Amino acid sequence: MLKVEHIGIAVKNLTASNQLFEKLFGQSAYKQEGVESEGVTTSFFKVGETKIELLEATREDSPIAKFIDKRGEGIHHIAYEVADIGAEMERLKNEGFILLNETPKKGADNKFVCFLHPKTTNGVLIELCQEIKA
Repeated sequence: MLKVEHIGIAVKNLTASNQLFEKLFGQSAYKQEGVESEGVTTSFFKVGETKIELLEATREDSPIAKFIDKRGEGIHHIAYEVADIGAEMERLKNEGFILLNETPKKGADNKFVCFLHPKTTNGVLIELCQEIKA
């Protein structure tokens, strides 16, 4: 793993949360986009070398909606940048981690992503991400 790429925060209302984090960070989000496959709309803030991703559910059956129903708003995941997501997925699977998706899928911010099941990572949802090269 190369670095913490971003921290994902589940929110009920993206507009209100964007306003809150704009005040907190003293800057606007640099990007907002939807990820239909995950049922979310996201916005990204850059804080030093790290990004903060706010995630709002667009459907009641999305992972973010389920997370908020169960735990409320708050930190949802920590994402780590990797050089080769396929190789890293294979390595972690061989180490006994449970992958939530068996192949990388397209996520927000031009990334391929894979999540590790929190029951194998001390209750923390871990996301692996790799930049999609053109």
